[in-house]
Amino acid sequence: MPTFSPSDLQEFADQLLTQGGLAPDEAATVAESLVGANLRGYDSHGLMRIPYYLAQVEKGEIVPGAPLEVLKDAPAAVTVDGHWGFGQIQAHRLLGRVIDKAKHSGVAVGTMIRSAHIGRLDEYCETVARQEMIGMFMVNNHGAIRRVAPPGGKAPRLSTNPLAVGIPNGDEPIVLDFGTSATAEGKVRVMKIAGKQCPDGWLLDSEGRPTNNPEDLYADPPGTILPMGGEQTYKGFALSLMVEIFSGALSGGICAREVPPNQMGNCVYMMVMSPQHFGGAAHFAREVSDLVTFVRGCPRIDGVDEILLPGDPERRALAAKRAEGITLDQRNWDPLVRLAEKLGVAVPTGRAD
Repeated sequence: MPTFSPSDLQEFADQLLTQGGLAPDEAATVAESLVGANLRGYDSHGLMRIPYYLAQVEKGEIVPGAPLEVLKDAPAAVTVDGHWGFGQIQAHRLLGRVIDKAKHSGVAVGTMIRSAHIGRLDEYCETVARQEMIGMFMVNNHGAIRRVAPPGGKAPRLSTNPLAVGIPNGDEPIVLDFGTSATAEGKVRVMKIAGKQCPDGWLLDSEGRPTNNPEDLYADPPGTILPMGGEQTYKGFALSLMVEIFSGALSGGICAREVPPNQMGNCVYMMVMSPQHFGGAAHFAREVSDLVTFVRGCPRIDGVDEILLPGDPERRALAAKRAEGITLDQRNWDPLVRLAEKLGVAVPTGRAD
């Protein structure tokens, strides 16, 4: 596979999305979000999503140009209907409202129903941290796709239900973003498309037996992704259950069920807090900075070069890929090439390494 510059891939993504039915402003936003995921090492949330997104557009399951409808509005809370618009578009629209409310009230919560996939949650954490505010984000799959079984079970009951928290810290915000399962479903899909086996500890087959074959997750009956922490502890699954309730029930949306009433998307929960309204912005910044210094200064085990904090790996991947370019797996690249041929979009050539 050749290596591509981020700008070439963003232009490629922009053109695919535009030819696939998005207005230029929406296409640019979604393309930037997807390439941003590849830049940070999240290929599961990157360009490989475009064929799936546009297939959903063709089926009417994602609606380009959809309005964001405010259902309930209060000084510190807002509930909206995304009308199945592109998730990256609708989530940023909602987040702007929540940030404005939190600046006045100190804390604000926003929820959204009927949104398409909103992408990687750390994108929204970074947005909030740049405003010197704290953000917490959760989503479920709008009751549609189940991937994770409870400990002791062999049939899926919940989605991978990610949780993210962003803390401002100068140029190095602390950004926690993880699925409450052993891995994101998108990473299993990347391995499936690439024809690779999954690592130990990711999957169980339909009989609850450990497997490395990504095809087992999509079999009939399906396998499952292990909860975070594995099947020997309820901590990961219990956290996933809380995310399901905050995202699906509190939002006015849909929680997991046997027969989903809608296509896959996201119910969204987001909370933004202003440190200025609590102990004060200066106090907060000083305490976080001192804490980071204290933790990084921990004596290290032999062979460990440094202590890393949440957000460090993504920043390093971003710096490296900006400088060196982005390389995609051939079998994840091929569907994009086929889509480009169908839509009449020129394919970037990249450089051979």
